Amino acid sequence: MSTSTRAFIVALLIMGTGVAATLATRGAGGAGDRGVSSLDAVAHAQTVQDTIATSGQAAIKAAISRVALSVVKVEVAKRTASLWDTLLQDPFLRRFFDLGPLREREVTSIGSGFVVEHDGVRYVLTNAHVVEGAIAIRVTDKTGKDHPAKVLGTDALLDLAVVATEDALDVPAVALGDSDLLEIGDWVIAIGNPLGLSHTVTLGIVSALGRDVPRPDGSGYYRRMIQTDAAINPGNSGGPLVNAYGQVVGMNTIIARSTASGVAVEGINFAVPINEIVRALSQIAAHGKVTRAWLGVYIQDILPGMAAQLGVAADQGVLVADVVPGGPAAEAGMKAGDVITAVDGRAVQDTNALQLEVMYRQVGEEVTVTVIRDGTEISLPVILGERPAEAASSEAVPQSQPGAEKFGLTVAAITPELAKQYGLTQTEGVVVIAVAPGSRARWAGLTAGDVVVEVNRKPVSSIADWNRLVAGIGDREEVLLTIVRSGRTQFVLLR
Repeated sequence: MSTSTRAFIVALLIMGTGVAATLATRGAGGAGDRGVSSLDAVAHAQTVQDTIATSGQAAIKAAISRVALSVVKVEVAKRTASLWDTLLQDPFLRRFFDLGPLREREVTSIGSGFVVEHDGVRYVLTNAHVVEGAIAIRVTDKTGKDHPAKVLGTDALLDLAVVATEDALDVPAVALGDSDLLEIGDWVIAIGNPLGLSHTVTLGIVSALGRDVPRPDGSGYYRRMIQTDAAINPGNSGGPLVNAYGQVVGMNTIIARSTASGVAVEGINFAVPINEIVRALSQIAAHGKVTRAWLGVYIQDILPGMAAQLGVAADQGVLVADVVPGGPAAEAGMKAGDVITAVDGRAVQDTNALQLEVMYRQVGEEVTVTVIRDGTEISLPVILGERPAEAASSEAVPQSQPGAEKFGLTVAAITPELAKQYGLTQTEGVVVIAVAPGSRARWAGLTAGDVVVEVNRKPVSSIADWNRLVAGIGDREEVLLTIVRSGRTQFVLLR
């Protein structure tokens, strides 16, 4: 906490004490003083409130002025074909109608950015999607000066682009904060160029932390995002999210406009934490790209009720849902169902902690991964690999060999017909062919085409196994199912 902040709090305490003392002293007076005393107390309390409001407003203004000169407009020129030409790209149609070459037109889009300094060099940071497909980039600072620029490197995982200007940036660099210190309810400020309106400032709070948000193109998720209600609009992308001390704590990246069903939403916006951006910046500045280390496992957090089934304590570790064949973890002997509790002796309690512990290490580095398997702790030496890029029927269901209906699930043996319909590649287990509305299975997210391979960690190879294992389970008991969906193993707890 800064000296000025401490002094402000002490002043408030002294003023508050003065109000209390005044009330106590005057309350002890005669009946004739009560009207005057009450009015004085209200006036004094109002003065305190006015002082607080004025000081808060001054703090916000100071934070804005500290970073405003470092915020820039990023204009990007791109080439795109007209919609009509795009529809007529078929070579036969173009030859048949004697159409000429595709006509491209140049379009300009506007985003935001901010100036940072790394190893004595100043760069502009913005979103990768802002500069994607650029044929020319122009950076305009608050004074109106234009700077021709080019992309030094990008990182798809963080939607980050590092832009270098062709001439020296005579613009101050922002002060960087620590996004790990953010708390829900902290004041934050968004500065950018929404709808092309330069240097627009909006104010809000941190609404949530550690959000995983689907990417608009369906290629995966943005991880560990900061959620804020500070107004963000098209053109704000790449601009800074600033705390009340004038420090950049994130980069504004994505806006939630509607739900999957088309319901409009408002005040839900997301920013990439600055701590991860700083880690990526050093690699892009040195190599033009970001290389991340990788264990080669699919992981999930341990939900309440799973711990006892897995032989671990509550909130202890991360569940390995599946292991990538031929990946580093597979080579080290890690298995689906293992619980990772530490990396090189540093405890990990959730998926985000494990990812951050691993991904910014060196590719080829050997780490010791501590796992719990069937209640026994095991240490596995793993040589980290390079993280791959982010990934990106109406027929009636045959009712062959149905199993006992349980938990709202109707299952069947895997037949060639069912395997073809659901795109299954395995023969072990039983396939879900129906999920009852409102059932525990439905609430847990199970769907037709899921393959159940374990019930309470006991293997299911056939309908007979399924019938035998579920027969002794009460309708209200918690059940841990191991399923395979789209070739990937997951653990699902029915509660």
